[in-house]
Order: sequence, then C-alpha cells, then structure tokens
Amino acid sequence: MGLMQQNAITALIDDFLTARAARKPSVHTLSAYRRDLHLVVQLAEPAPLTVSDLSPRVLRGAFARFAADRAPASVSRAWSSWNAFFTFLVVEGVVAGNPMPAVDRPRQVPLSPKPLRGEETPEELLRAVSTSDERQRDPWPERDVAVLALALCAGLRLSEMLALRIGSIGGRDGERRIEVSGKGGRPRTVPIDAGLDAALVRYADSRRVRFGRAGATAPLLVDRQGAALQRGGLQYLVRSCYQRAGVGDRVPRGAQLHALRHTFATRLAEDGANASEIMRLLGHASLATTQSYIEVTADQQRAAVSANRTNRVLRELC
Repeated sequence: MGLMQQNAITALIDDFLTARAARKPSVHTLSAYRRDLHLVVQLAEPAPLTVSDLSPRVLRGAFARFAADRAPASVSRAWSSWNAFFTFLVVEGVVAGNPMPAVDRPRQVPLSPKPLRGEETPEELLRAVSTSDERQRDPWPERDVAVLALALCAGLRLSEMLALRIGSIGGRDGERRIEVSGKGGRPRTVPIDAGLDAALVRYADSRRVRFGRAGATAPLLVDRQGAALQRGGLQYLVRSCYQRAGVGDRVPRGAQLHALRHTFATRLAEDGANASEIMRLLGHASLATTQSYIEVTADQQRAAVSANRTNRVLRELC
C-alpha cells in the first residue's frame, strides 16, 4: 500500500474517531473502534489503495481472516465499528454507499445473566467486608462496602462507578438518587434506598476524616491515597472483597463486578419488577437484553415447581 494512500485511510479513521469522541464514549470504546478499523484494513487483500477499494468482496475476505481466531462477539463488534465508519463516510460525502450490509455479521448467542451463586451470598459478602481485615495494611471497609453496594443495590457498571462524582448523589431524604452517565453516554437516574444511602453516607464521613472535604466535581470513589480509583484498582478491590468473604467459588467465571450488577437485576425480576422497570434501572438500550433476566427467573420458577415433592410423586405414579 502506498504511503500516501495509507495515510489517507488513516486520516479518515482519525476523522471518524474525532467525530465519535464528541459523543463522549469511554476510552475503551474508542480504542476498540481504532483497533477494529486498523486490523481489518491490514487484513484486506489486495491491499486497498483507497477507501473506495474496500468493496463488499474485499471486506468479506478481510472479515473471514479476522474471524479465523476470534470469538463471534469480537467479530460482531468489528462489524459494528465498520458499519459506523462507513455511515460516517456516507454522511461526509466521501463514499456513495455503505458496503457493510453485504458483509455477513455473525449471529451472537444471547448473553445469559451471571449473578452470584447462593441465595445468601450478597449478604455474606457485605457482612464480611463491613469489618476491618487485619491482613490489610490500611483497611477501609466503609469504601469497600460502598463500592459493592453501588453494584448490588443500584446495578452500576464498572465504568459508571468510575465516572461518579460527589455531586452525582443528591435529592431530599426519602427521594435520594444517583445521576449516572451510562453506556453510550445515555444518562439515567437511579433511586437510592435507605440502606444504600446509609452506606454512602458512612463512606463519605470516613473519606472526610482521611482527606478532608472535597467539592461536588471530585471523583466519588478514591483509593487509599485519595486519588481517583482507576479501572484496574476497582477490579482488584472487588476481587479482594470476594477473597476476604470466602465466596470466590460463587462468582461466575469472567463476571467479577458484573456479577453484582447481574445479581441486582435478577433479584429485581424475582421480586416482581417488570422488564420496562429493569430496563430503565440498568440503562439497557434494548428490551431484549433486559428480557434475559426475566427468562432466567422463569426458568428458576419452573425448576422450583419441578422440585415440589407432590409433583415428584405424580411423576412416579403416572
């Protein structure tokens, strides 16, 4: 590929990413766009001289090579990245049409919720973490409980927690709420119950003792030095909480903090919340995503009915 033509494609990708950045997606979303776009270009054969050379045939070949050693979810994400890129180019008048509808998109298996296993596990986790652990150099149970509670009782994602500011929590007594900057920049409001409110107040008091007062725009969650918690630090904090509580074997593989959010959602469904209510509380863009929690609950209900001793006797008799 000639240097001038390669730079032209690279420049268009940069223009697209700049336009996307205006929507304030997460850093990880922008990185995924950049990675997917550049990798597919590198896999295209023959090497494209211009964006117009990325015909449906060339793109199908590139995606076939891209999918050779990647999961369907990764290929589907790359397809979405390229679809968004070409949509941008059409709007900008760079190309006449979007070739992506002619490129097969892999069918994804619906993701199933992965809540914590064990009926009392969330309560055991909170009780264990609420007391100081002598093995920790600088225990901060108030902060750790607040982190767990934000996922277990408000259903926040990891990125949403990191984006919280002190001023994100407000409202009068009995009407307390969290203003959340959700996935894709979609804002939502999550009501705070008395238990979560008490945990957040307890954390705020302990934080003032450690570091003094902070303004409304300061990060809500901080590390033991008072700096904003980062992604790796928050993930490590949650894993260490599981270890301290001795419930690591009850956490679905690959879920970690998301298991807490899934526990929040499945308990909402078990307690009778409808799909629309769960969708709003979790900040889902699609009702189909929310419906999976309802279906899991229905499966659990069927299993409970099946385990009924009278039903077992009937099966034996009939």
